[in-house]
Amino acid sequence: MRLRPAEEPWYAELRRRTWHGMGLGAEAAATGLTRTAETLRRRFGPEPEPRTPWLRSSTLGVGAGVLGGTLLSAAAGYFARVVVTPVRIHPEDMPILAVMRGSHGDEIILPATEETVVEGTYGLYFDGGRGFARIAEITSFAPRDGTIARRVERVYDGDLRRAVRGQWTSVAHRTPQEAGFEAEDVVLELPGGPAPAWHVRPRSTDGPLAGSKVWAIMVHGRGGRRSEGIRALEVADQLGIDALLISYRNDGEAPDAADGRYGLGITEWEDVEVAVRYALDQGAEDVLLFGWSMGGAIALQTADRSRLSPAVRGLVLTGPVIDWTDVLAHQARANRIPTLVGRMGRWYISNRAGRVVTGLGAPVDLKAMNWIARSDQLHVRTLILHSVDDLVVPYGPSRDLAQRNELVTYVPFTDARHIKEYNCAPDRWNRKVRTWVTDLFGDAPAHMSEAQRHRGAGVSR
Repeated sequence: MRLRPAEEPWYAELRRRTWHGMGLGAEAAATGLTRTAETLRRRFGPEPEPRTPWLRSSTLGVGAGVLGGTLLSAAAGYFARVVVTPVRIHPEDMPILAVMRGSHGDEIILPATEETVVEGTYGLYFDGGRGFARIAEITSFAPRDGTIARRVERVYDGDLRRAVRGQWTSVAHRTPQEAGFEAEDVVLELPGGPAPAWHVRPRSTDGPLAGSKVWAIMVHGRGGRRSEGIRALEVADQLGIDALLISYRNDGEAPDAADGRYGLGITEWEDVEVAVRYALDQGAEDVLLFGWSMGGAIALQTADRSRLSPAVRGLVLTGPVIDWTDVLAHQARANRIPTLVGRMGRWYISNRAGRVVTGLGAPVDLKAMNWIARSDQLHVRTLILHSVDDLVVPYGPSRDLAQRNELVTYVPFTDARHIKEYNCAPDRWNRKVRTWVTDLFGDAPAHMSEAQRHRGAGVSR
């Protein structure tokens, strides 16, 4: 009889060394036992428990016990600051155990973690970010050792054999050129100053939307960069539409906001509006906004608040934040933060009195970004692709929004964790997006008039 994970001898030790060492809550750990685990068990044996990467409990986890009012307030303030503080450094905290020659080229041996056990193709930075490699399919799994082997598809820079640590990323290409696309470097004049972007024209001339003057604008997530949008270039090319991959305030490429803090979408949408304006000025008549994670929240705010919203024909959102309150409550639970501390942290973020703690120039209106409560106010056709085992941004609000609003289509994925739906199942992701966008434009596009484009007429707040 097959032993359950908790009974298997490797499990207890690996649990102690990995997710328990990082302080992941039991609820999040239990959620992680999805079809990914079952698939790996069938192929290689059992999978170790996952850990939640977004808010590290090694710095945020607050142990159980009685906390005084001052300590509660300090913990809540710290939680709030972490949420709104831009991610400046991505540590190379993934041990590279070995690189060896296999039957199909080089293979890399890594610890088996929540990130590395997911099928698909990924990127690995090493040597302080100077080296970069693309890592492909899983070739073997050693549950007793808690290690996994994957094929090294290509090393772009650096000597991977000499690397000892790296940063695992869902971004498998650093530039459109690495993915086989020609890109033009353009500059968008954001409210805070000039910001770089890539304009990628379609190679295909026979796509269903070729010549239709439709542009796709790619909006990356929290802590990411415009390279996140490279994964959507294939489907944009298949459709025959232009793509604009943008940077926005506080992402390390665009200028920082005046307060140097994330607005979680409530301020960043202004930068996306500039990108929409650029596309219209270049001849676009309809725009699709693609968003990943927090980029989804930004796209929703753009469609809701921008004067150019009539040009936004549809939203394509992957692992999006539909309700920030839900996400922050989930992160507090997953990182063993007491409920009261989590609530106080959200209060600091959303109230003027909390600005001295968070450093925000203005409070973040979390209610305005709760699209479950505002489901009847979403008037843009929306496609949501979201994995049911996402431990960072739970999928529940994505599913619920589709149930409440007939303009929203929800496509569930499995085994992909957070914003790895394309990495894990690229053909399915491309097919779902291509079919939905083609259907969206099945009728004559509702273009903006010339006067509207230059006046910026439309919904305004």
